[in-house]
Amino acid sequence: MSRDDKNKGGGSRYEALDISGVSRFPFAERPTKVAVEDFGRFDLDDDSFDRFFQGLPDILVARDLKQVVETTAGVISRGGKVVVLMGAHLIKTGLTPLFTDLMRRGAISCLAMNGAGAIHDFEAALFGRTSEDVAAHLETGRFGFVEETGIRINQAITRGAARGWGYGESVARALAEMNPLHPRVSLLLTALEQNIPLTVHVALGTETIHQHPETDGAAIGETSYRDFLILANVLKDLEGGVVLLYGSTVILPEVFLKALTVVRNLGHSVKKFTAVNFDMIRHYRPQENVVSRPTRTGGQGFTVIGHHELMIPLFWQAVYARLRKG
Repeated sequence: MSRDDKNKGGGSRYEALDISGVSRFPFAERPTKVAVEDFGRFDLDDDSFDRFFQGLPDILVARDLKQVVETTAGVISRGGKVVVLMGAHLIKTGLTPLFTDLMRRGAISCLAMNGAGAIHDFEAALFGRTSEDVAAHLETGRFGFVEETGIRINQAITRGAARGWGYGESVARALAEMNPLHPRVSLLLTALEQNIPLTVHVALGTETIHQHPETDGAAIGETSYRDFLILANVLKDLEGGVVLLYGSTVILPEVFLKALTVVRNLGHSVKKFTAVNFDMIRHYRPQENVVSRPTRTGGQGFTVIGHHELMIPLFWQAVYARLRKG
């Protein structure tokens, strides 16, 4: 039965639109977003990582990731700035050895982290373990009250403030004097060893070490603010460089935006750079404060969503595959 016959049957009380007069056009006249040339080129018998990565589809985030890899490799090869902003989650997902290696290779110009990052790095280096079970200890009032962590980091900050050091340098210098069990996987110690600025940005009352009586709020403010100025000093030379944000949703996006504003206010031309947010879900501040707003005057911004323990090693392996090719 044809559509006209069905309509004549009067089965429905409602009138349907007659579309017999629609206008159509040939496929050749229609713009398209995807071509077979953009499809992935997969070769399961070839174990070359570069071949695998370059064979990913030139579509959506895979295309973005390829562009970020090419850009980052180019910045590193010409000695430009690569600034890493990282949350503590990267340490807890086992990525510290990747970043210590990158620092030793000279790939990272500055690494900025939050206060929890400094705590986890300190414990991992000193004891070989970190990240307590919050739920298990919260009810008993024991959460965050490990004495070595609370006492030693607070003492390091107080001493550093008196000597004019930043937060990161203060904790790194103190940690170096403790003969830690695992110095090679410490971001703090590697930065100190390689003379790379590692800045720590803290909101008072947000870290477990703030629960201890040794806490000196003035010293925390002094050292963390000095790290803000150290980060700003790096950002003044960011033109043409790359900023990579890994897993900080509030503190570091806010710190980055303010530090960038300061250097622009002082007359430094920091407009054309690449900003990339790697995270597991989309958040407002990383998208606006790092990816979108700062790059509107000529830069480019990207967001890559996926588990850190998978996406970040994949990204850096691809960067070094491109660097080896020249």
